[in-house]
Amino acid sequence: MDQNSQVHPADAVPQSWVAGLPPRLRPFAVLMRLDRPIGIWLLFWPCMLGLMLGAMSEDRSFTDWRDFYYVILFGVGAVIMRGAGCTFNDIVDRRIDASVARTRGRPIPSGAVSVTHAALFTVGLCSIALLILIQFNRYAYYLGAGSLLLVAAYPYMKRITWWPQAWLGLTFNWGALLGFAAETGRTDIADLMLYAGLVFWTLGYDTIYAHQDKEDDALIGVKSTARLLGAKSAVWIKRFYAISFTLILAAGFTEHAPWPFGIVMLAAGAHMLWQTRKLVIGDSQNCLMLFRANRTTGALLAAAFAVAVWLG
Repeated sequence: MDQNSQVHPADAVPQSWVAGLPPRLRPFAVLMRLDRPIGIWLLFWPCMLGLMLGAMSEDRSFTDWRDFYYVILFGVGAVIMRGAGCTFNDIVDRRIDASVARTRGRPIPSGAVSVTHAALFTVGLCSIALLILIQFNRYAYYLGAGSLLLVAAYPYMKRITWWPQAWLGLTFNWGALLGFAAETGRTDIADLMLYAGLVFWTLGYDTIYAHQDKEDDALIGVKSTARLLGAKSAVWIKRFYAISFTLILAAGFTEHAPWPFGIVMLAAGAHMLWQTRKLVIGDSQNCLMLFRANRTTGALLAAAFAVAVWLG
């Protein structure tokens, strides 16, 4: 097996800039999934929604220097924490990954990075994340630190529950709580509704993603909502997205979003509906395409909240 095949997962972006990195750095970039930026976007958008909802709650316009500083911090934090979480997940799942065609080329099961080096890399990334976290208020700091418990538990969920996608939703959308807390120093009912709505969004898109692995997962005994829901997945994903849309819409209106917010939210809802109608659960490329399309869903949600905070 050549060096490139060792570190280039089957679902990575073709001709990613990561391939041009020096050979010693390339495996660590792949550990961070820098060749698959969709996960960074899916981690970043909830942070933005939380920040803007917090600004709405404080009746501010989200235009001062602190807001833009927070956007930068959350952007860098999304890259770092996604990298740390993925690296830790790969350490725990290295034997499972070696048994799955789509993941056996990852750096740890392929031998490109040792477990020891991966563990040290995780510690380094978490240290950078800590430097970011201490820029926020004390409440946000402790809230952010609490997310490490979710991150640490996630790799084990696929072994003990049919709903690891729900746990991923709890983990991946913590930024909605953290962003709101950074702006306000608290958590309120609207923010909890936003968080819950985003959890259901993740339940939908990660069920789509999990359909790529369902045959391998069945062989090695790994659980997922894709295996649980099977042929009924499209119906359930539509339900997850409907609940998600309703809760996120309610979160905005709870903080007195103006009516244009609802108009832009319809575009996000239409995009979710489009996904369910285009879904072919037996086609891995179709599932990957629709999963990646959620970067646009997140952008539409962010656009709705931007309209609300700037017109409110």
